[in-house]
Amino acid sequence: MSISAKLAAACLRLFGWRVLPKPPPPPKAVVLVYPHTSNWDFPIGVLARAVLEMRIGWVGKHTLFRWPFGGLMRALGGTSVDRSQTHGTVAQLRREFERNATFYIVITPEGTRRRTEYWKSGFYHLARELNVPVGLAYLDYAKREVAIAEWLTLSGNVEDDLNRIRAVYAGHQGKHPELTGEIRFKDGAS
Repeated sequence: MSISAKLAAACLRLFGWRVLPKPPPPPKAVVLVYPHTSNWDFPIGVLARAVLEMRIGWVGKHTLFRWPFGGLMRALGGTSVDRSQTHGTVAQLRREFERNATFYIVITPEGTRRRTEYWKSGFYHLARELNVPVGLAYLDYAKREVAIAEWLTLSGNVEDDLNRIRAVYAGHQGKHPELTGEIRFKDGAS
């Protein structure tokens, strides 16, 4: 374990958190973090990423990348997306996957910290289109643990895939459980 990984682990331990060992990662993946209910998810996630010693990028709304914090956000692995545009995010991320031999990008499928009635399906289309697995990661505030539980290869059967995802995330609690929405897509798929 590197010095930075040891320091990140010590910092998390100071606040009662631990990072569980991860299954061996594939060379490329879309990594979901669910539930996402608090601004605290970001610093905990950045520290956990250091412990895991994985170069994992993340997607954030374009307003986070304005001055004076834009440079810092990009240095922390951020990719800006304009959520007011309904198309283009998947194409932008596809280019990043194609340019890199190894690439991991974190996406919060709710797209916000507020309660939503459904997940955004872009991660699903991206993973299927690029034939990369989906890492199922969580920050469990009740247990004070962070983990990438598994690398899931999507079958293309949305109902079956969402059932498998629900099974992995069952019982994990965000900081504000009342803001945790259901795992389903807007288009009516389970």
